[in-house]
Amino acid sequence: MASKTNSVRKFTECLNIADMSDDSDDISRRRFMDKLSQQVGFGMLASGCMLGTSDSTTGQEIASSMPHDEYAKHDAISLATLVRTGQISAEELLDAAIQRLEMVDPQINAIAGRMYDEARTAVRQGLPNGPFTGVPLPVKDISFPMRGVASEYGSRLFEDRISKRDSTAVARLRRAGLVPFARTRVPELGILPTTESTFGGITRNPFALHRTAGGSSGGSAAAVASEITPIATASDGGGSIRIPAACCGLFGLKPTRARVPLGPDGFEAWGGLAVLHAVTRSVRDSAALLDVMSGTAAGDPYTAPHHDGTFLQQAKRDPGMLRIAMVKTMHPTTEVAPECLQALQESAAVCESLGHKVEETTDEFNRQFSFQELRQAHGLTVLVAVRRRVLTRLKEIGRELRDEDLEPVTRFYHDYAEQYTAVELEDARNAFFRAARQMSDFLSRYDVIMTPTLATPPVKHGEICLTGMAQQVIDGLLQFIPCTQMANWTGQPAMSVPLSQTQAGLPVGTQFMGKFGDEATLFRLAGQLEKAHPWDARRPKLDTTTAH
Repeated sequence: MASKTNSVRKFTECLNIADMSDDSDDISRRRFMDKLSQQVGFGMLASGCMLGTSDSTTGQEIASSMPHDEYAKHDAISLATLVRTGQISAEELLDAAIQRLEMVDPQINAIAGRMYDEARTAVRQGLPNGPFTGVPLPVKDISFPMRGVASEYGSRLFEDRISKRDSTAVARLRRAGLVPFARTRVPELGILPTTESTFGGITRNPFALHRTAGGSSGGSAAAVASEITPIATASDGGGSIRIPAACCGLFGLKPTRARVPLGPDGFEAWGGLAVLHAVTRSVRDSAALLDVMSGTAAGDPYTAPHHDGTFLQQAKRDPGMLRIAMVKTMHPTTEVAPECLQALQESAAVCESLGHKVEETTDEFNRQFSFQELRQAHGLTVLVAVRRRVLTRLKEIGRELRDEDLEPVTRFYHDYAEQYTAVELEDARNAFFRAARQMSDFLSRYDVIMTPTLATPPVKHGEICLTGMAQQVIDGLLQFIPCTQMANWTGQPAMSVPLSQTQAGLPVGTQFMGKFGDEATLFRLAGQLEKAHPWDARRPKLDTTTAH
């Protein structure tokens, strides 16, 4: 322990160089190392100034030749550029990501499983030439099956369940040159806006370890926020991309329904409510990743509307003057915290300063929808999906359900779902279809809707978890996420943009929802907001000297 701490201090002293503040994408590792060697002497680097840590799966020392301060400056597109131009190798990037993971994960518990051997084999065998070649990728432990890799869904019942083949999305990510190397934690079966369970433990927010990283993609968001990588996959059935993005100060876009295919082993998730994408630090990474993942696959029952050009191109374009409807809450009895309302007002002011027209429309918007009916439809759909997944697993392993298999609330959901009928499920789907048409009518007068992403800053651990009573979870959902589920009900794209933070330094996101099929407008607006109000410099300060 003492030698590890000393090596960290030594490394920190080596990196204390005043002229290392160049923010250009063209910074190269070699140029950095040249400057570093001029300051401290190459012999010192060679004799141990480069920080090493141990691989928790093998106990072997990992020593990345790329300093973390340099690695963390780059988004995924920039890292891929360094690989493509020969300024660094894919092996060096992988070592940098693994080293950072092993240093910070003991504090945040973002990682459900390691795939280091598989990742190194993929790199040695040669990676495809794509837009993200060589970039290490954490993959959410639900919704993204990988051949020969466990998919445990954050549940004891699914422990050691091995996927038989890559999903369509994972295959596309691999073809883009990305290197999956770890699985990220989720709440059991992905059914919470927090990430904590008796099976996987608590995933902690890098900005405040006593608060949630969000859910269900909490492990992915914590991994990106703690600088393990600049991107990680995520999925969203009620806000599970946008919630952790807001909690962890990241950009998170939920695509239009069916934009990213769910095959080959599925065609809908949660009755069409859930979609796949990612959490990222930069807007352009999100856009380029959606370019990689989107597009109809053989056998898809339906697809998202066509869009012109690439999403990456859209992120670079001016959005023009947008008509923005501000909605302060989508649940009349939910009181939005002052910090979140202030963040919404600040975001509106930024939008107006950029030439957009913002109109407060809370009452008008809420009169359009039957929120009670829609929330009941959402609950019914999710509970039926939970029960189906559990029964499928039991059939796979050939036994009955045991008390210890599921968290108490998950078990309650599973049992309660037995009473639902096919007619009620069809009624729920029709409620969503009606809401989609009502949303289309409302957005005929506006380009974008803006809301708080969350009604409160990130909650403390234990406030929304599966070990208590089901009613506590339901009440917690209403008080925490009154605005994210609408986009899942209607199928439209939505994003959380990290424009604000509380006085205590906790991230606060603002949600923007676009018209069905219109991710392009959201990416144009996001790119403009990122340029006018940069957020990437707001990083958590984890004490890596005590990680081991």
